[in-house]
Amino acid sequence: MKKLIYVLSIALAIIACSEDAPIDYVTLSGKITNQSSDSLIVRSRTFSKKINVNPDGTFSDTLKIETGIFNLFDGNESTSLYLKNGFDLVITLDTKKFDETIGFKGFGAEANNYLAAISLKQEAVFENESLFDLEKPVFDQKVIEINESFKQLLTNTQNLDSTFIADQIKRVDGFTNYISGSYEEKQYLKTVLAKGEVSPKFVDYENYKGGTTSLDDLKGKYVYIDVWATWCGPCKAEIPFLKEVEKAYHDKNIAFLSVSIDEAKNHDKWKEMVADKELGGIQVFADNDWKSEFVQAYKINGIPRFILIDPAGNIVAADAPRPSSEELKSLLNELNL
Repeated sequence: MKKLIYVLSIALAIIACSEDAPIDYVTLSGKITNQSSDSLIVRSRTFSKKINVNPDGTFSDTLKIETGIFNLFDGNESTSLYLKNGFDLVITLDTKKFDETIGFKGFGAEANNYLAAISLKQEAVFENESLFDLEKPVFDQKVIEINESFKQLLTNTQNLDSTFIADQIKRVDGFTNYISGSYEEKQYLKTVLAKGEVSPKFVDYENYKGGTTSLDDLKGKYVYIDVWATWCGPCKAEIPFLKEVEKAYHDKNIAFLSVSIDEAKNHDKWKEMVADKELGGIQVFADNDWKSEFVQAYKINGIPRFILIDPAGNIVAADAPRPSSEELKSLLNELNL
C-alpha cells in the first residue's frame, strides 16, 4: 500500500509540474468567410509564418514567437495582432467587410479586440476630411478629444498587461501627433494643390521599357499616378487592385503611371519587381527618391499615394482614392473617360 501511495504521489507531482509549465507557443485557429486565398501570413520584421486555410475557411496552427505586435495578412487585407506565448486565439472574419467583422475569442482576445476596435476608430479619423476644414483652435481641441477617447477605450479593456498598455499609449499619442502634423499639409492640398490647379511636373524619369518619360508626355489623357516603393507593404497590397482597375479602363482615355521612389541602390530591385509582379501601365523611376521635386511639390510624406490629373495637366485629386477603394471607380466613372 505504501508503495502504491508513493507511486501515485510521484505521478501526481509529474502532472502538477506539467500543468504549471509555461506554454511556449501561440495557438491560432478560426474560420474565414469569403476567404481571399488558401493561406494566411503572420509576420513581423523578424518573423513570418504561413498558415494554411482549408476550403471551408477553417484554419489552425501554432507559432513560437517573441511577444509583440504582428501583422495578419489574408492575401488582400491585413490587421494587427498582439501575440504572446500561451495565447489561444480563435479568429472569425468576413473578408467582404474585413475590418468591421474581425473578432477574437479565447485567451488573449481582449488585447486583439481592442486593436481591431482602435483600427476602426483610426480609419474613421483618416476618412473624416471635414476635420481638416475646422479652424486651427477648434481642430486642436478635436485632436485632444480623439486622444482622450482612444485612451478611454484602452482603459475600459480588461486583462491587458502593463507592457501592452504602455506601448498602446505611445501609439495613441503618435497617431494624434501625426494627425496634428497633417493639418498644414491638408491645408496645402486644399489650396496650392486644389482641384483645377496646374499639376507639379517631373521631367525625364527613367522608363522601365526604355528611354525616359515626362509628365507632359501624357497630356491629352487623364493620368492616375501611383507613388510607391519596393519596400512598401501597403503599396504592394494595392497591386492586385491596380491591375483590376487598369484592366477595367484599358480602352478609356486614361494612363496609369507608377512612380517608384526607391533609393538609387534599389534600382535593380525595382526592375526585378516590375518583371516578377508583371506590373502594367507606365513604370518610371524617380530621379531622387523622397527628395524628388515632384514628390516634394505634392507634399508626399507617406506611401502609397495616388494622384489624378486631367488631360490638360491640371489636378483632379492630389490625394486620390486607392485602387482598392470603391470611391476610385465612382470618381473615374464621373469623368466619362
